Amino acid sequence: MKIVSLIAGAGDMYCGSCLRDNALAGELKRRGHELTLVPLYTPVRTDVASYSEQQVFFGGISVYLEQMSGIFQRLPKFLDKLWDLPGVIRAFAGRGLEVDPNHLGALTVSILKGEHGRQKKEVDHLMQWLRHAPRPDVVTIPYALLIGLAKPLKEATRRPVVCTLQGEEFFLEGLREPYQSQALQLIRQQVQDVDAFIAVSQYEREFMSDYLRIPREKIFVVKLGVDTTGTAQREPGLATDPVFGFLGRIAPEKGLHLLVDAYIRLGAGGEPRDSSLHVAGYLPPERKPYLEEQRRKMIAGPGDLVYVGAPDWAGKMGFLQDVDILVMPSTFDEPKGLPALEAMANGVPVIAPRRGAFPEMIEATGGGVLFEPDNVESLTAAMLACVRNWEATMEMGRRGYASVRAGWTLPHMAAHTEEVFREVARRRPITVI
Repeated sequence: MKIVSLIAGAGDMYCGSCLRDNALAGELKRRGHELTLVPLYTPVRTDVASYSEQQVFFGGISVYLEQMSGIFQRLPKFLDKLWDLPGVIRAFAGRGLEVDPNHLGALTVSILKGEHGRQKKEVDHLMQWLRHAPRPDVVTIPYALLIGLAKPLKEATRRPVVCTLQGEEFFLEGLREPYQSQALQLIRQQVQDVDAFIAVSQYEREFMSDYLRIPREKIFVVKLGVDTTGTAQREPGLATDPVFGFLGRIAPEKGLHLLVDAYIRLGAGGEPRDSSLHVAGYLPPERKPYLEEQRRKMIAGPGDLVYVGAPDWAGKMGFLQDVDILVMPSTFDEPKGLPALEAMANGVPVIAPRRGAFPEMIEATGGGVLFEPDNVESLTAAMLACVRNWEATMEMGRRGYASVRAGWTLPHMAAHTEEVFREVARRRPITVI
């Protein structure tokens, strides 16, 4: 098949959606498909090789300037190339990309208006490029926040459009009014322009069907798949000095503070006598005080918090090989939980909250245990139970390791995605309303 997939860059941050979309693109290419991965906003940062094109559309600097002033909406596109060069965008993004939904309401609404928004010039540029490119069998957009492109994409290619659902509700819920209501209204109005949606979990399918008013029959579930390259069944550690790990963006919504509080309570109980807490993940500049606060709590408590930074793939695999138990204490309903699968791919058992996609993932793999959301006592009890029942905990890790290879790999995800694409591509004719 010929596939055009849009992918939204997130500056210098390792974004879970970007990692998934880039990995899927690479696997589809390996399976013989002609796939063009088109980056929007910024070049895509991945922890493995990037499969995206060099040219960036909807350059983050241009998008911002066009939002701020009508002058930039009217400038010839050749002038935009001065600040749309990947190196220039990367340099600005490296200073810290603004992703706080509280400050991006007006821009979000404008992007959702597509060709009727302030970024019309960017829409026209992308569609012109597509009209001169080989016609694909299907076009994909990475999340519903770009649904304003669905109709122009269908007009430019005369091909079906598929939209992935992978957690944009967290961003939308953070928007201030009136932007949240406006954004939701715009997305719901344009659901008809998308031929099919792919949800990354059953939870996401059920939630987004109600939240965005998408007919359930229009949403296909394609569960996550992880790259097993460089993974291995790790040697079990000792119950006397377990290493607890945290892997994810360093931000309150990811719940590191809950893990620190539970770890301190665990140490205060004197069991186990020796343990350590290792943390890895992207640290936004504005979250440095948050991380320092957790470190201060640990210094006054039973031990130290070891922060290793935001590792690439090889570094992440090394990190997981050093961890006995991975804890994912998210304070919101995670639709993906990719680090949990990466941990299981290395035989590391997982402790996760009973919310979002975690219950279905843990039930399907047997690779972890659940605790009550936002409950430090419940998390502490789960950590203590894992230590006291060490052999059962290590067996969970072995079950997770086997389960990932049996149904949660990149080839599995790519094969299921192919099925959706072929089903959608068979539907004719393509109607543009």
